[in-house]
Amino acid sequence: MRRRAEQVDQTRQRIVEATVELHGSVGPAATTIAAIADRAGVTRLTVYRHFPDQSALFSACSAHWASRQQLPNPAAWSGIDDPAARLRAGLADLYRFYRACASMLTHIQRDLATLPEAHQQAIRDGDTLVRDLLTAPFDGTGDEHRRLCAAVGHAISFWTWRSLCLDQGLTDTEAAEAMTGMILAITPTPHGEPAR
Repeated sequence: MRRRAEQVDQTRQRIVEATVELHGSVGPAATTIAAIADRAGVTRLTVYRHFPDQSALFSACSAHWASRQQLPNPAAWSGIDDPAARLRAGLADLYRFYRACASMLTHIQRDLATLPEAHQQAIRDGDTLVRDLLTAPFDGTGDEHRRLCAAVGHAISFWTWRSLCLDQGLTDTEAAEAMTGMILAITPTPHGEPAR
């Protein structure tokens, strides 16, 4: 029985790894059950036996992939009280992660609308959490806060990083400084003067 359980676990792991490889190379939208089965060396029925729906498969794939990455660490930036310093630290951490995982993130972001709804929502919620952590130390209400949230939301976007760094050739540090400078230029200080 133990040997059988080990074989089941090994088969499941092969399916998950095959899915991760396909998501990183062709993207979730182009990843078919037939392709997963072929790459894992199993039948389509075996894939469905382990993962009865796309959500279960995507959850397992995401967890496996994330366990092998150095993810951003928002808890580390949330302890920084200075608004500009927190923003720089957060963007530097995000941009480091984006560069390390550029291929996978390009495919995931491109195919976002094809992901299971719960996973789309989790990605949106994660972006909102990061944005709110980075805007928390800034002053401002009403329209000022709305503009700040929009600017920080733009700065944390994977597509912003990709445009600045991959398309325009900035380093991650240069991109983080450019976005920090833009945001500070439109953000009032507690005394009503633009931050510099």
